[in-house]
Amino acid sequence: MTRIELAHPVEADGGTLTTLSMRRPKVRDERDARRSAGGDETEHEIVLFANLCEVAPATIHELDLADYRRLQIAFTDFFQEDGPAPKPFAEPSPK
Repeated sequence: MTRIELAHPVEADGGTLTTLSMRRPKVRDERDARRSAGGDETEHEIVLFANLCEVAPATIHELDLADYRRLQIAFTDFFQEDGPAPKPFAEPSPK
């Protein structure tokens, strides 16, 4: 779980959010966000981040762009923690 401090708090759920906590993504999160977004890549990312932070997509829509960028960085940092990506399996080339 990664905690993201918001430089520009937002009103949500009857209060003011000054931080968001993002959990590590799972394959099902990616699949569900793609289905919900209907082909819109920006909406896909918003739905995905909302799910990972356990807030409504409308809350993500209200974030200052600088704070949204912090979410993007937090998301990509999950993949950096694991080191370089393994090489995909490749079929041996015919001789």
